[in-house]
Amino acid sequence: MPERDDVRVGRLILVPAIITLAVTLARLAGELMGGSDSLFSRDAGGKAALVGIVWLIPVFGVYFGLRLARAGEGPPAVGKALGFGVLAFVLNAVLGFAAFSVVKGPVGQLGVFAATSWVALLVARPGWPALWRVLLAYALAARIPVLIVMFLSIFGGWDTHYAKPRPDFPAMGPWGLFFWTAILPQLSIWIWMTIAVGMIFAGLASAVRRVGSRR
Repeated sequence: MPERDDVRVGRLILVPAIITLAVTLARLAGELMGGSDSLFSRDAGGKAALVGIVWLIPVFGVYFGLRLARAGEGPPAVGKALGFGVLAFVLNAVLGFAAFSVVKGPVGQLGVFAATSWVALLVARPGWPALWRVLLAYALAARIPVLIVMFLSIFGGWDTHYAKPRPDFPAMGPWGLFFWTAILPQLSIWIWMTIAVGMIFAGLASAVRRVGSRR
């Protein structure tokens, strides 16, 4: 039974993962070719450029939620799914701001935020366990290619936002930079963001679906 579940999750995230990979590669190509800053910003952090996989999180959150609901694996309660998603998002935001007020160095702040991200994303799980598993699988499928791109950018000296830490980050070698700015946040903070935001939008979509089915 677990094997069948794994295959089903894999099939569910396959197309979204391919689309996400295509956006990642388009973003990289746009930056390397000197594309528009509003679309492909090369500044540290990416400056919320329009071409980016972060914008896909709510879209695929809704998609996964509706697909699961149609398959009979909807949330135990819509309010519960939405509430736990919001709780996970707010909890880490509060913990992050609290940590930043105590820990002043950017490296320490990243380490604390990574740890609180895993606490927060585990908090979200009871809200909709089936969706949580799908979002976790999708998050990994989305973020592992980003890690590869960041590795190539950092070690290849590419002029992309993937290779640039925040301005106050201390000087360090490429391996240290890769660990602190790529591995740590991509496998914690961005996983949390994907699950929390994905669950919130899936919960909203499920609520709309249930209201529509009653009419």
